[in-house]
Amino acid sequence: MSFFDELKRRNVIRMAGVYLVGAWMIFQVAETLLPAFDIPDWVLRAIVIVLGLAFLPALAFSWVFEMTPEGLKRESEIALEQSIAAHTGKRMNRLFIALLVLAVLYLGFDKFVLSPARDATRFAGSLIAIPEQDATPEEPAINAKSIAVLPFADLSPGHDQEYFSDGMSEEILNALAKIQDLKVAGRTSSFHYKGKNDDLREIAAALGVATILEGSVRKQGDKVRIIAQLIQASDGFHMWSETYDGDLSDVFELQERIARAITENLKVVLQGDQKSRLVHQSTTNTAAYALYWQAAVPFNQRDASGFPRAVEQLQEAIRLDPGFVRAHARLASLFAIAPAYDAGISEDPAADAVREAQLAIEQDPTLAEPYAALGLVYGGQRQGVKSHEAFEKAIALDPNDITANLWLGTNQQQNGYLASSAATLDRLLAIDPLLPVALLWRGNGYAQAGQWTEAEEAYRRADQTGLVHAGIGLSMVAVRNGDTDEALRQLSKGLQPFTREFPAESAEILAEGILGDETARSNAVAVVDAYLATNPAVMAGVAPYALVRLGQPERAMTLMADNPTSNDPLFLSMLWGPPGRDARRAPEFPEFARQIGLADLWDRFGPPDLCRKNDRGDYVCE
Repeated sequence: MSFFDELKRRNVIRMAGVYLVGAWMIFQVAETLLPAFDIPDWVLRAIVIVLGLAFLPALAFSWVFEMTPEGLKRESEIALEQSIAAHTGKRMNRLFIALLVLAVLYLGFDKFVLSPARDATRFAGSLIAIPEQDATPEEPAINAKSIAVLPFADLSPGHDQEYFSDGMSEEILNALAKIQDLKVAGRTSSFHYKGKNDDLREIAAALGVATILEGSVRKQGDKVRIIAQLIQASDGFHMWSETYDGDLSDVFELQERIARAITENLKVVLQGDQKSRLVHQSTTNTAAYALYWQAAVPFNQRDASGFPRAVEQLQEAIRLDPGFVRAHARLASLFAIAPAYDAGISEDPAADAVREAQLAIEQDPTLAEPYAALGLVYGGQRQGVKSHEAFEKAIALDPNDITANLWLGTNQQQNGYLASSAATLDRLLAIDPLLPVALLWRGNGYAQAGQWTEAEEAYRRADQTGLVHAGIGLSMVAVRNGDTDEALRQLSKGLQPFTREFPAESAEILAEGILGDETARSNAVAVVDAYLATNPAVMAGVAPYALVRLGQPERAMTLMADNPTSNDPLFLSMLWGPPGRDARRAPEFPEFARQIGLADLWDRFGPPDLCRKNDRGDYVCE
């Protein structure tokens, strides 16, 4: 006889089933009745523990003892024919099944009768408690280990070293941001207050931090003086201040001393290599370092007119120090974003971006920026799978990297992963709450979900930072509010940056066509037709975007599938919102998704939020 047969003969398996069902029923009854008598929660926990501890002894008991017609006896003392199991097996099976049926019936009764009643009671209780509470929700407590690094003031004699003082601030910020035990406000949000005299308490409240680091840099020749002070925002108390003097060759050491002083004052826990070093020396060439920060100005401001000069500065920095990996990485990012800003800095910016990114990765595979640049380039080339993988690699290397998170979040939204995009952008805005492009795309996400109050707030905040094309989102809000004039004004403003290749006043004509009557629509289509007749090598992304909103989604998708555009995101983001409903529901959409690589991406990582794959293998969307 096998061990399993022996378990069956001795009723161990039946005992296990009966015990588990019985224990579950006891727990359900206790969970329902105990609260009614205000019995403490620990009693229910004690019942669970006792039932769990008794399980194995019960099985052991059923192995050793058995019921007979003459009562309970040790199994070794009875013959097989005396066992109740030998005579009542069928009846025991019926009993076991009956217990299971009772358990299922109780579960249904609890789920559909008792549980709703309990929930209703709890809900009613919560309603009663509301008048006793403050109607204003409590603000979340601000972590004491949190900081915003404001841009250091340039106190150089000629006041011409602002790029350098900004660079010092950003280096310290970046070093602190990598510390897991410290919350650091993002660069864009901190630098929003540059040159302003706002109250530190208001700044800290807006950025969700408890402390502020501010200071100044005085650079004269090769000599540098940095004054830094750490301030407790709640009361303006100066927690620490220090003056550091050195040469340009000492800048990394000066930054290290400042960053370490901050961690000591905030009692931050350092991990791994951070215990020995926070700021890593990226170059030994001071001239190359200065050029890097000069090039950072137009890049951070997305000032396309300064891109050509920035490329020259970064290339010179690399010539001076071929091992300056961050210069390669920033050059890759510059080439990657150039097409979206119509910056003619290269005949093939995508190829240049890939080359520089790969050079950076070869020298330092731990940098997130070059992978993020590759993700952006691959996305522009409609290689969705490679783009997604590159962004994932960047985030894995540096989960708090602002640029990588921004580009990942926008990429997710373009590809239809709306919930994932919202989560990424929310995480990003928790770090950098005033990042304009993140606010714009989060507004898009709210609009796609029909959350128009939240969408309007995000769009307005983006608009207040000076992001002109936030007007596209604000125009949709104005339409919903019934304000046609405001909608027209905002849409005209929002389309302006994307119509540089069109004749003057094209943005206004397109906006009037999108929001106006049939005559205005015909005029707008004529503007798009005239532009397309010039056979541009790279089509302006606003052309297919406008055609969708002018009622020609099939034509727009054909143009997108057959031509590269300077701005795929403009079309793809719109595709998942209210204006793109007709396009994504059109019979032509599945083929369009295959042609531009979306179907391959969805096959690899799952369908987008609004779509499913049918029996023919086509993606059908709501």
